[in-house]
Amino acid sequence: MPFSFKKLLPHIIVLVSFIVCALLYFNPVLQGKTIFQSDIVHYQGMAKQQKDFKAETGEETYWTNSAFGGMPTYQLGAKYPNNYIKKLDLSLRFLPRPADYLFLYFLGFYILLLVLKVDWKLAGLGALAFGFSTYLIIILGVGHNSKAHAIAYMPLVLSGIILTFRKKYIAGFLLTAVAMGLELVANHYQMTYYLLLLVIVLGIVYLIDAYKKQELPHYFKSLGILVVAVILSIGLNATNILATKEYVNESTRGKSELTINSDGTNRENTNGLSKEYITEYSYGIIESFNLFIPRFYGGGSGEDVGENSAMYKFFTDRGVSPAEAKEYAKSTPTYWGDQTIVEAPAYIGAVVIFLFVLGLFLVKGRIKWWLVGGTVLSLLLSYGKNLEFLTDFFINVVPLYNKFRAVSSIQVILELCIPILAIIAIKKLFDNTSDEEKLNALKKTTMITAGFAVLILLGKLFGVFDFVGGNDGYYRQNYGQEFVDALREDRASFLTMDTLRTLFFVLLSAGIIYLFLKKKVNETKVILAFAVLIVIDLVSVDRRYVNNDDFVSKIKMERPYQANKADLQILKDDSNYRVYDLTSGGAKASYFHNALGGYHAAKPKRYQDLYEFYLSKNNINVLNMLNAKYIIGQGENGEPFPYLNNDANGNAWFVKQLKNVKNADQEIKILDSLDNKNVAVFSITDLKAKTFKVDSTASIKVETYKPNYIKYSSNNSNDGFVVFSEMYYANGWNAYIDGNEKPHYKVNYALRGLQIPKGNHTIEFKFEPKVVKTGSQIALTSSVILFLLIIGGLFYLFKTSKPE
Repeated sequence: MPFSFKKLLPHIIVLVSFIVCALLYFNPVLQGKTIFQSDIVHYQGMAKQQKDFKAETGEETYWTNSAFGGMPTYQLGAKYPNNYIKKLDLSLRFLPRPADYLFLYFLGFYILLLVLKVDWKLAGLGALAFGFSTYLIIILGVGHNSKAHAIAYMPLVLSGIILTFRKKYIAGFLLTAVAMGLELVANHYQMTYYLLLLVIVLGIVYLIDAYKKQELPHYFKSLGILVVAVILSIGLNATNILATKEYVNESTRGKSELTINSDGTNRENTNGLSKEYITEYSYGIIESFNLFIPRFYGGGSGEDVGENSAMYKFFTDRGVSPAEAKEYAKSTPTYWGDQTIVEAPAYIGAVVIFLFVLGLFLVKGRIKWWLVGGTVLSLLLSYGKNLEFLTDFFINVVPLYNKFRAVSSIQVILELCIPILAIIAIKKLFDNTSDEEKLNALKKTTMITAGFAVLILLGKLFGVFDFVGGNDGYYRQNYGQEFVDALREDRASFLTMDTLRTLFFVLLSAGIIYLFLKKKVNETKVILAFAVLIVIDLVSVDRRYVNNDDFVSKIKMERPYQANKADLQILKDDSNYRVYDLTSGGAKASYFHNALGGYHAAKPKRYQDLYEFYLSKNNINVLNMLNAKYIIGQGENGEPFPYLNNDANGNAWFVKQLKNVKNADQEIKILDSLDNKNVAVFSITDLKAKTFKVDSTASIKVETYKPNYIKYSSNNSNDGFVVFSEMYYANGWNAYIDGNEKPHYKVNYALRGLQIPKGNHTIEFKFEPKVVKTGSQIALTSSVILFLLIIGGLFYLFKTSKPE
């Protein structure tokens, strides 16, 4: 096939336009600024030790001691050998963050629409509709980068799958393998899991279609090809996947050894998260109207209601200066739904929803049904505890569903499906379908969408909505009834304004299509008009929540924490110890110290159990065994103060007795009163209860202390058993005595224990995860195979293609 620059030119123009749009929206990046993302601030705290170690040694560490007493770095941005698919991903994300993710949104969706045989101009329009969807912008604002990353590659995966089912076997296989490899690189398995649910819906629809068309052999051939492509993509990411799978079992996402809670009640026997935790963020059924009317439920948990608001007047009437009242009004709790906290409404766009409804009438066949099926499934599952029977079914029956929380985030699937059908609807407007059918579809769509907006306005007029939020009782108690009345007035005002706004966009959309059907405007003008409408509609809402005010100097994000007097005083101590900070949440303590706290969605489960049973109650006995030498609390002046805990056990100690208990429940319960300086408990079968003679000359001390390597020297005139104040993690930590590997054991529920013979010895703990070595070999092999297949596939396609 001869190269045609003329055919390529429109796509180049579109891609350049995407770059421009991404940089324009996040224009402060052009001044060297970066967006302030709260989750990335926590990440910086958690990852600082491993980054510092890499900078100092050039070596990657797969363990950090800076959080939760110690944990693997697999979910903290660890870099693996032979991860070539990651290099491709980094090449695609060449723009400054977060413009890089916005560009990926555009790019992936554009390719998907091209694969669906949509004209490049319409595909560009669809990319804007998808990329500027409010939820996708909001997650960039708060720092859910890995989530955005995974969502951005979803359309590309669907492109490969659809190509394969269209009998483009080679192109479909190669694109699916690469796209799925990139999807897995994002390392957000919850989003990938939701994509799988959509693919299952697509697969069922295509199976029914293949049966009707008597094409089942082709269907199963395509399925086989896709399975091989996915296996290859898994191989490309083998190290990360294997490491994550290994860690999940040791995290709060895995099954606990305990059968009791800290209060003695029976613990829910599950190999995943609790139902309460999974459904904490459940989308309200009526709240679904936010998708169409942005502040139907008040918007976010802290909205700027402005100077013309009832809240502003409430403050100024009470003598508050206009400047202060304006500041207070900037974070008014206007959201009146049931979720704990909401950054912003998941607004898809009045124009996009209008076109989606139009597509329900105009679009036929399998593409309509898998898009509608995906939309309905994601909406119903997002309701969580508000649609309990369906949620319970998925938690109890569907594999892996109970591994993920925040069920409302499954709405990313409908945020993908709805713009696709919306653009296909415009495409149908331009085909040879009869004008009468198109006009009837337009009438029905306008009646449904505009009629709904009118009903909402009438409902508000006749007092259907009470505008009462879940926290209003608290506001009433602390600020009085007049505060709540002002709050409800502003909520009502938001509903009216945004419903009128939606009605305006609906009528404009209907008008554009009507003019086209009456031959008053051509296709190009329709596309341009909708491009303007969609961008204005979505971006004006996006900018309410993510705008230039969110950007700060790059150094503020690279060094987000400042050491206070307590931190500085503790840092003068050059020994090895842990810090328990009661004054700061998140990952601040981890940024400066080897901390017992931290911030992560999948905490080490044994640490979390210790926290729930003891650390949350400031149990000094357990703090001692974890070597919490410093406890940061409030001093007399209210500022953080470092309290020295002289009773901390230190890095390691010989015990006089090994005591056996029946199970993990007894092992954790006994820690409350255990003389842990002299006694260690265990519930495993590899050890035997035993007493040891420990005289005053016995000692063990740290010689070298690194994240992935600790060296001790011991001296004891008797055989002994040492407890180390290090978190037990069997999958990687190996113990050596004088260079010979020896087994070590879990004692005191969460710590390491080692039998040491009498005499002088060198003891080493090395973190040597086999999973990294095995995974990197698989990744290298898979990369070579994919590279050869791409070369071979391209050569075959070039050779067999017909010149035009």
